[in-house]
Amino acid sequence: MILIGLTGSIGMGKSTTAAMFREAGVPVYDADAAVADLYSPGGAAVGPVGEAFPGVVKGGAIDREALRQRVLGQPDALQRLNAIVHPLVGRDRTHFFKAAEDAGADMVVLDIPLLFETGGHANMDAVVVVTAPAEMQRERVLARPGMTPQRLDAILAQQLADAEKQARAHFVVDTSRGLEPARAQVAEIIAAMRDPARRPAALPNG
Repeated sequence: MILIGLTGSIGMGKSTTAAMFREAGVPVYDADAAVADLYSPGGAAVGPVGEAFPGVVKGGAIDREALRQRVLGQPDALQRLNAIVHPLVGRDRTHFFKAAEDAGADMVVLDIPLLFETGGHANMDAVVVVTAPAEMQRERVLARPGMTPQRLDAILAQQLADAEKQARAHFVVDTSRGLEPARAQVAEIIAAMRDPARRPAALPNG
């Protein structure tokens, strides 16, 4: 099965692009959605994360904002959190692969915001980076409820720069030109990955 990693910085249009892959019939694994399930009441991460970070469990679920405050700008805390959550996400992803195989899928997309930052790109057959101009990115993100310029800057500081992501990608989807051009780019990526003569052999720049 062909593995396509989908990534991009906050506000670039990654979720919209993921939906386009789904519309084209390609199963998409959403890492953020998986984490949300793990953090919800009864989720497998609630107990261990609550034990590692006392006070972040509220109403039987992980309060994501409280947890964010505990790990933002704290590399050791973030590493401790990832050590808990990543194996649980991995188990969930295994179930996703099995369901996709049973459905006869020839490729899947793994929607992972921190794909490069966590080294997950090394396991992909191709990486797609979603991008948009920095001004458009900031405008999109700052329109979200509760978002501030300071919070956005803190989030961006934890993410690989957009230019670096693009340099290391096989394919780039530019969402600044509208939905139809982006949808055409997605269709072209799917076609290229299904053609052995066009499929990329290795990641640029490792």
